[in-house]
Amino acid sequence: MGLGGCIILIAVGAILTFATDWHMQGVNLDLVGVILMVVGLIGVVTFSSMARRRRVVIPGQTTVVEDDESRGYRGGYGA
Repeated sequence: MGLGGCIILIAVGAILTFATDWHMQGVNLDLVGVILMVVGLIGVVTFSSMARRRRVVIPGQTTVVEDDESRGYRGGYGA
């Protein structure tokens, strides 16, 4: 799950916890919302720590020298 999925979990959890007054028998929607927010926060922290550890390795630059002969075109029009 990426950063966007974690943010969606936090948003859905906040909506369920703070913006709804639905009552379902056998389901506490406030608790479900809090659980979704906590899982989203754990995902954001995990994603951030993994992104911080990722290093970009820039390979050494190589110089390519092309000869006219190496292209396979010898003589002819425009030579």
